[in-house]
Amino acid sequence: MDRRRFLASSACVAAACGASRSSLISGLAAPQSISLRIDPRKVAGVIPSGFMGLGYEISSVARPGLLSATNTVYVQLVKNLGTSGVIRIGGNTSDYSTYSKDGAPDASPKSTVVNESQIRDLGAFLEATGWQLIWGVNLGSRNMNNAVEEAQSVVAAAGSRLLAIEIGNEPDLFAAGEAHRAKGYSYADYLREYRSYKSALRARLPNVPLAGPDVARSTDWLTQFAIDEGADLKLLTHHYYAEGPPQSPASTMDKLLQTDEKLARILEQCELASRRTPVPYRICETNSCFGGGRPGVSDTLASALWGLDFLCTLAVANAAGANLETGVNQLGFVSSYSPIDDNQPGSFTTKPLYYGMLAFAQASRGRRVSVEYDAAGMNIKAYAVRGDDGRLAITLINKEARTAASIRITMAAAQFSRGRILRLTGPSLDSKNGVALGGATVGGEGMWASSEAEQLRLVDGEGQLSLPAANAAIVILEQ
Repeated sequence: MDRRRFLASSACVAAACGASRSSLISGLAAPQSISLRIDPRKVAGVIPSGFMGLGYEISSVARPGLLSATNTVYVQLVKNLGTSGVIRIGGNTSDYSTYSKDGAPDASPKSTVVNESQIRDLGAFLEATGWQLIWGVNLGSRNMNNAVEEAQSVVAAAGSRLLAIEIGNEPDLFAAGEAHRAKGYSYADYLREYRSYKSALRARLPNVPLAGPDVARSTDWLTQFAIDEGADLKLLTHHYYAEGPPQSPASTMDKLLQTDEKLARILEQCELASRRTPVPYRICETNSCFGGGRPGVSDTLASALWGLDFLCTLAVANAAGANLETGVNQLGFVSSYSPIDDNQPGSFTTKPLYYGMLAFAQASRGRRVSVEYDAAGMNIKAYAVRGDDGRLAITLINKEARTAASIRITMAAAQFSRGRILRLTGPSLDSKNGVALGGATVGGEGMWASSEAEQLRLVDGEGQLSLPAANAAIVILEQ
């Protein structure tokens, strides 16, 4: 088996059974038969407990009551995605922001002000969710003293839940000369400034953990940064957006659902830098399309299937995790790619991408194990994870618009006696509504629980099921 086929088949896997609503649409192609062979004894890697993440512009912290323990619905929406995870605060607004201990908050994109009270609220939010924090301080303005003061407030509020402080956001884009620095700004310039900030931070906060270089696209910066700073880093950080800008004719649903060779190159370089250091790497800002997402693509069932496959792909590449951007963006509006929509104050709606993340959360606790399969030319992905409780979670993703698959699962050893299936469903790839996991959507209090008990019949550890077009499924096998 070549490396590409192995990577495509060894993180999470799912198989599905029975016909969903989308399979009733007339004109669908005849199902294709696909066989999976899983060996739970062959461990390929471990998915970290804090793999799941959400990302926010720092302006979100300046919105009173949003990232607060008193926002119980929002707390529950985060906890649905895992009992541990990572909140990342940063984005473009962080390099235009100011910390003012007792100042009035301001969520304006290019003049954000956060104060001590709001940062304390964020600390309580972390306690309520059980999640950790990556916080980005302002490098763009060169106001080092303000950055240190802000970091002190963050350390005091987050305590042991602080994973790392980042210095600057996408400094590799400073080189264009469009903001913050003169054209031609280089990696050497960044490293010099980073080290100045680091010295100032460590003078006040000797043990503060650091992450970087938080690049948008210059993976060579990350590789060199690992060499230069790896001995003193908690995380290597990189950003990734599958598409963009949203107005580009090339930012299409079909492209989003195909394998991205650019991502494969980024992950290969990041993984190599991480192994050499060794420092874990994280895709700490990511989503389907930069610039706020593309309506009709980023807010559809297609984005849920993309998100589930994307998270599995990162797990296969041994990433420490991913932070999917949500909420108000650097342009001042709620992005169409947001998994949690909060356009109305105090009112939260889960969008299709949320259900892709929720599906991953059901199938990502434990050790990745070997999966072998031939997709028969279809856009189908399969992954498998063995939990500490002995369960095997198989994730199957069918990104074909009109072709279903008949899936046969075989085991290298017959260890399982029963199985159940959670399906990620929706009317069609371009559906913005009607997306559900396990037959259920998130309720008004932020709660989710599967409402369907679909069983998978196993004979000598083998099972047969169907995977409709434009659907995914999580198969849970138990002993």
